[in-house]
Formats: sequence, structure tokens, C-alpha cells
Amino acid sequence: MNPGQTLAEAVSAATAVLRDAGVPSPRVDAELLADHLLNVGLGRLRALMLGDAPAPEGYAELVAERAGRVPLQHITGVAHFRYLELAVGPGVFVPRPETESVVQLVIDHVRGMAAPRIVDLGTGSGAIAGSIAHEVPGAEVHAVEFSPMAHAWAARNLEPLGVHLVLGDLRTALPELNGTFDVVISNPPYIPAEAIPNEPEVALHDPPEALYGGGTDGMELPTAAARSAARLLRPGGYFVMEHAEVQAGWISALLGRQGSWRGISTHLDLNGKERATSAVLAGPGRTE
Repeated sequence: MNPGQTLAEAVSAATAVLRDAGVPSPRVDAELLADHLLNVGLGRLRALMLGDAPAPEGYAELVAERAGRVPLQHITGVAHFRYLELAVGPGVFVPRPETESVVQLVIDHVRGMAAPRIVDLGTGSGAIAGSIAHEVPGAEVHAVEFSPMAHAWAARNLEPLGVHLVLGDLRTALPELNGTFDVVISNPPYIPAEAIPNEPEVALHDPPEALYGGGTDGMELPTAAARSAARLLRPGGYFVMEHAEVQAGWISALLGRQGSWRGISTHLDLNGKERATSAVLAGPGRTE
């Protein structure tokens, strides 16, 4: 990228730089970085690229950051999730597209239900809780987050949506509301201790407390989320938890051992991977 380049030339050069750096979607990221500076929308950006519009000032610096595998969302400060535009940055897990299908399970389950009470355990940026609050009018949505830094991002995202956010541990949070929720949803940390993610964006920039589930198998926090769900739900309440595809059998077995769940089901994401497991609380939960 050289001074005096047109927008089209700069985006083309940026695409090559990002491709050489191993960025998974170099062309899209190059365009999104340009639009972050120009703020015209991708449609207008692509129209401008047909002419001789100049490259925006500071573009090369942003491209260099992305080539260093800084997450795109940390550079732009924005993550898109379902219908929301979320503020994100260092200290909070960047929400993933595959989680959108987990949210859909809850939205489908509560359709037609009057004023459902729903809690998101380990909300991170607030993507799950915020989407449910936005898409389920009349729902009473609560969210729990342990990390003070992530909680600060969640507060920024969830306050306009009326979500009840608390700083707390998903293991023990909201004891005053035991047995009152219609739905518990959780995307807890679940990566095993030895399984360092391959992507530099994840390994170097997502907070470790949002990745590693505890224990050698990564199952400590998923187990805790299931126990809390059994405590928080009313009988007949619905629990859904996201997990790694290789953990589907473990999660189903865990819920079966707890003895208080029925209708245990595994759900595929849009890539056909076993992404979530759901169950219905049959009665008072017991822990192992």
C-alpha cells in the first residue's frame, strides 16, 4: 500500500497482505477495515471502489494490526451478532457466529410463552442475553458474568436492552431466584487445559478465563453450569448449553447422571457440528 493509492488499489493490496498473514477472510476483512474508517456501508464502499476514490487515511496501519492477527473486532470495536451490534475489546470474548444457532433454540422454545424468565450464565459481551431480550418482547432476561472486565463490556451492551446484569460466579449466582426461571442458557468456557487454540486471534487475544473450562478435560465449568441450571429452573424449565463438538457425549452423560433431566437432546450448528445440548428439568436437581 502506497500513498496516493485509490481505494480499490488499497483494498486489493490489503487483501494480499492479510492473505499472506494467514487471515481466514482477507478480502472481507480488508473491506471491513476500510469501511470502519469511511463509515459508508459495504454496498457504498464497493461502489466507491469502481471509481478513483482515494484510500482513507490510516488504512495501512489498521491493515498492519490485522495482519498481526489482532481480532478484527478489537480493531473496529464492534462485533455483529444476530441483530445486534456489540461493543467489544480487550478483556471480553468475541462472540462467534455458531452461538447464534444456540440462541435460536431458546427463542423457538419460548415462542408464545407469556413473560418468560430467562438467565444467561457467563454472558461475556452480553451477546446471548442481549439477543434474547431484543428478540423476545416481554421476556425478563438476567445475565451473570464473573470477569469485571467482561462485565463492563456487557453492561455497556445490555443496559439499553433492559437486561438484569450481575457480577457473579455462575456456580453460585442468583440464589434468591432459585426455582423461578423458565430457561437457563449458558456458553461456559469449555476448552481443556492442554488444548491451546490454533488461531492467534483466540490464543493471544480472547481472555483465558473465557476459554478454559477448568480441569484437564475442560468440564469443570460446564458441570457447574448444569448444576446451577438445575438449581435455578422451575420444574419443566429448559436448559441449553453450548459446548465443543467433541463434548456432546460427555454433556449428555453428565445430565443423565445428575438424574433430574429428561428429553436430553444434542443440536447441530449450521456447519453440522454438535454445538449444544438441551434438556428439561423433571424435578428438584441433585448434584454429584
